[in-house]
Amino acid sequence: MQVESGFYQTLQRVTEADRQNLVKATMIQRAISRQVTLPQYIAYLTQAYHHVKYTVPLMMAAGSRLPDSKEWLREAIAEYIEDEIGHQEWILNDIAACGGDKDAVRASKPAAETELMVAYAFDLISRRDPVGFFGMVHVLEGTSVSLADHAAVQIRDSLGLPEQAFSYLRSHGAIDQKHILFLENLMNRFTDPAEQETIIHSTQMFYRLYKGVFDSLIPATEQVH
Repeated sequence: MQVESGFYQTLQRVTEADRQNLVKATMIQRAISRQVTLPQYIAYLTQAYHHVKYTVPLMMAAGSRLPDSKEWLREAIAEYIEDEIGHQEWILNDIAACGGDKDAVRASKPAAETELMVAYAFDLISRRDPVGFFGMVHVLEGTSVSLADHAAVQIRDSLGLPEQAFSYLRSHGAIDQKHILFLENLMNRFTDPAEQETIIHSTQMFYRLYKGVFDSLIPATEQVH
C-alpha cells in the first residue's frame, strides 16, 4: 500500500465512503435538521451508554494484548484511559436532564446492534489483533468531532432542553479534537502493511456497525410513539 503523507491520511481517504454512508443515517440527518424527537434523543443516549461503558474495559483489554514492541502504544492507551473514565455517567446524567429514568437505562439491555458492535470489538482484540481497536476509536471520535457540537445545538433548540442535557455531546465536540490529533500521531507510527490493513478493515467494519446502531433507533422509538 502506498502511504501518503502518513498512514492517518491514507486511513481517512480509504474509509471516506464508509464515513459518508454513516452520516447518511436517518437519525443523524434528523438530528442536524431539527427533526429528532425527545424519545429518539433519549434512545440515542441509551445506546451510547451501552457502548461507552465498555470503552475503558476495551482499552484495558487492548493494552494487555499488545506485545513488548508496542509499549509506546500501551503507554498511549493508558493516557487515553484517563480521559475516558466515567463518561458513561455523564450520559446517564444527560438522560436525567431530559426527564428520562437513568436507573432504568443503567439496568436495561442494549439494542442488538449495539451489543454486536461491542462484541466485535472484544473479539477483534482477543482473536485477531488488538491494534484493530483503533478502528473503533477512529469511527466514534471522528464522527463525534464533526457532528457532536452542531447536533447538540439543533437538538437543544428544537426540543427546548437545558444545556445540562448535552454534556456527553458537548464534551465530545471539544475533548475529541485533542483526541483526533492524538490518534493521528499514533496512526502515523504504524508502518507495517499488515497492521495498516487490520486498522483499515476494522474502521470499515465499525462504520458499518455504528450505522446499525443509529438505524436501530428509528424503529425502536417509532413503534412506541
